[in-house]
Order: sequence, then structure tokens, then C-alpha cells
Amino acid sequence: MPFMNQGRRRFLQSSALASASLVVSSVFPRSRARANDESVDALIIGSGFGGAVAALRLGQAGINTVVLERGRRWKLTSAYDTFATFRNPDGRVGWLTNTAPIGGESIDVYTGVLERVDANGISIFLGAGVGGGSLNYYATTFQPPKDLFYKSFPSSVSYDELDETYYPRVRSVLKASTIPQDILASDYYLSSRVFIDQAVKAGLPYRWNVLNVNWEIVRQQLAGTVKPDLIIGEGVDYGCNSGAKNSLDLNYLRLAEETGYVEILPLHVATEISQVPGYGYRVSYNEISDTGSIIASKSITCRYLFLAAGSIGTSKLLVKAKAKGTLPWLNEHIGQGWGSNGDTFSTRSGLPDTNPGKGGPGGSAIVEHPDNPFGPTALNNAPDWQAPQGSLRAICETIPSARGSFKYDWATDSVTLDWPVDSPGVVQSLKAAEYTHRLLDKRNTTISHKPKTEVTTDRIMSGMSIKKRPTSTVSNALTVHALGGAVMDQACDTYGRVKNYQGLYVVDGALIPGCTGTAAPSLTIAAIAERCLDKILAEDILHG
Repeated sequence: MPFMNQGRRRFLQSSALASASLVVSSVFPRSRARANDESVDALIIGSGFGGAVAALRLGQAGINTVVLERGRRWKLTSAYDTFATFRNPDGRVGWLTNTAPIGGESIDVYTGVLERVDANGISIFLGAGVGGGSLNYYATTFQPPKDLFYKSFPSSVSYDELDETYYPRVRSVLKASTIPQDILASDYYLSSRVFIDQAVKAGLPYRWNVLNVNWEIVRQQLAGTVKPDLIIGEGVDYGCNSGAKNSLDLNYLRLAEETGYVEILPLHVATEISQVPGYGYRVSYNEISDTGSIIASKSITCRYLFLAAGSIGTSKLLVKAKAKGTLPWLNEHIGQGWGSNGDTFSTRSGLPDTNPGKGGPGGSAIVEHPDNPFGPTALNNAPDWQAPQGSLRAICETIPSARGSFKYDWATDSVTLDWPVDSPGVVQSLKAAEYTHRLLDKRNTTISHKPKTEVTTDRIMSGMSIKKRPTSTVSNALTVHALGGAVMDQACDTYGRVKNYQGLYVVDGALIPGCTGTAAPSLTIAAIAERCLDKILAEDILHG
């Protein structure tokens, strides 16, 4: 697949883009790299939240931009069968694996939508496809509180600026909103109402979640006029067939392509990055088939390189480049500062009826526990299509102090994550989540009184009171929110500029210092990316 046809390339080089291109050329004097290289002004690796923001803003600025995305483009069909489901998993659910990431069913090897990476004591879920992690996430678009934001972010990043400019900008593109009350009142969202009721009884505050959802499609599902997915616990980890989840391919990336300056190339896997002296950067990549076989190995050069392959993908590319000397001036912080956003997952049982397999994609409210003695927590419930009645599944976000690091293995030419699974920081984070759940269980205990005389199978019971207490299981062995590895104010400046390199940027979760203040990170990643692009375009590209 060529990066762009000759007609389009000639058009871009001779269009109104010329004034911007002259400015770009003044930064890196044009020198022809290898004759078989393609070249472009800006290259983005990855199309998740950071990459999608970069694509739109570069396109709007008239910068000739290519996006390399390792996964497929998932086009929704009128038959509502684009993605596989929990109930009927197949190769579409997993990234080049014969085992389903959730459930472990045997599947065909395919370039599916979700990858599971098992590291030292922790498993990590990663999205794959045009739209990145937005294809898999639970649509939680929640802004962290200011005081908790600064538990991880440097003071040089202005929360007030994010609050006033960049968080609202992202929400305006995504069209995120809270759940309408008529939808919340339906039987399909009983789990959300029980979740809130349990929090109130425990004395814990809650805030309405902001969900990146098209509620009109949800209403159509409730009315039976559209095939259901979100309301029956589907449409989350394995993709949303109805389009009710506003994934990035439906907004940021669509708008980027509509500028005419952005081209997205699915099934293009970046393998190595290096500097081209006097020009910019070269990215080697494999173009692959739907089953992962290599069709061609090529490279592309660019003046500006934006890394947005997710925390794991971006960190691996940089750590490899540092180890192999293709980017020798990367500093000692590359590959450091990785965190799980404090993710813990729980199941609470012994509750009233919850309809746990319905509603979604994420819970309607965030329950907060700011005065937890082990550290602040925030809970968000989520549907589980096969969960038993009277149970609730939730993700609990904490603020962990533990950080992992990436290492290059020369023997296998690969990069691995070292996670301190037994460290005090990891243990403390788990204790915080467990404490919140114990509080919920204790304060939601119900007491029932037996009649004064009741004949049982073996004896007569008189005036007995019976306590019924919910029970919780909590685990931190999984994260869906990988962050860090090229952390701001360390490996990069606070605008994503990689230190010691001009024109090299990190604009995704790798830039985030380990957690986002007990909030799911998607909104903050996108807001930080918007902030980065404003500065980069103004100072480095358009007026560099």
C-alpha cells in the first residue's frame, strides 16, 4: 500500500500548504534520505487519544501528516457485526493470539481489537485498531480533582489551564455527557442505581460519571428498534457494533481525515526509529495482513515524529532506540516511571438484585473515598454479561507510588516491563482498594429477624437475628490504564518534547507520570495532548 498516490502528493506540495511547508523546511533542511524511503512532514505512530488529537491539530494546521496504526480499521456495518462479542468470541477479539484475552476461549489468530500483555505480576490490556484504546474503553471521560491531579503531575502543569481550556475542548469533540435520568431509571441500569445506593449507605460521596456515549442510540436499544449491545453488557472491551460508544474513529480521526492533510494507514506496525541527520527521523515498519503475516518491510522519513503508540508501544520504541544507539542521546529517564494508574478490579456479592449483566459501557457514577487512610480511591462499576444476580463488578482507581521500568533484551531484540509486584507502593495501593470495599460491605449489612418460633430441619430457633453482609474480592493483577515510560519533566518536557532531540515528541499515555488522580486517564491524556499540540505548533512548526 503506498503512503499516498502521486497525484495527492503533488497536490499537497503545491497547494496552499506551501507557506506552512516553507516554515517547516526552515527547521530541517531538506536532504533526500534513501531513494526508496517515503517522506512526510509529520508522522504519528498510533491512533489512540494522543495520536488522534495530534492528527486533527496537525491536519487543521495544514501539515502533511501520516498516521501509522498497527491494527485494523473497524468499519461499522448495518448488520451490527463488525466486532465479535463476549457471547460469541472469535479471532476479532484478540491481537495475534489463539486465546481470547478475556475468558481464554480458543480463537483463530487475527489482528483483533484487544491485546493482553503479561508482565511480572501484572497483565495489561492494550487496544489495537484505528481509534486505539477508545475501541475498548468503558467510555469514562472523567476529570480528576485538582488536589489529586498534583499527586503525580508536576506543579509546572497548570490544572486551571486544563480545566478552563483543554478538558472542555476534548469534551466538545467527544460529545461526552452524563447519563439521562430516563435511561438510568430503566431496569437495564439497575446496577448503577444499586451502586449509588450502596455508596450513600456507606457515607461515601459520588459524582455523576461523564460517559462518551451517544444516548440516543442507547434509547433505541431500550426501545427495541436497534440491536442491543451496550445495554446487555457488550460493546466494551471487544468493540461497539452499534456506534453508541463515541470512539475516536467517529470524531477526532474522522475530522482529521476530512482536513485533507492526514492519511491513516492501518495494519502498519512501527518496529524501529532512528535519526536522519539534517532531516528528521526514519521509522521502519512492517505492513501486515489481517492474520499478522508481513506483506512488506519499509521505512518512512519525517521532519516531525509524534509517538502515540500507547505507554507500552511508545516506551518500547524509545528504549530499543536508546539501547541500539539509533537515538543515542535519549536520557536516563527513558523507560522509567511506568504505572498502572492504581487499577484494581473487584466483585461484590451478596447484594440485592443488580441486573449485573446489563447497562454500560461504564457505570453512571463515580464513588469517591478521599479520606481513605491508605490513600484516596474512586470506584466505577461496570457490567459483566455473565455475572450472577446480586453482584457488582467495579474498577477502583488509586494513587500508587510504585513505578515500573522497561529493559531491552539483546538476545531476543525485545523490550520487557519490570513491575515491582511486591513493593510497598503496590501493596499500599491494594490496601486502599480493600479498605474502601470493606467499608462498603460493613455499612451495607442487613439484619433480618427470625420469627419467635421457627421449626428448622434439626432444631427450633427462637428470636434469632441474622446478619447478611456483602463480600468483596479485590485484585490488582490487571490494568487497563498503562501510563508512563517517557514521563514529562523527566524524559520529556511538559509539552512532550523528548529531551536532547528536536522534532521528536511523546503525546500519549507514556508521557503521563504513572496515574491521573483516581480517574480513568483518557480525558487527561487527550487534554495534555491538546496542550502539547498548541505549544508545538506555535513554537516548533508554524513559527519555529
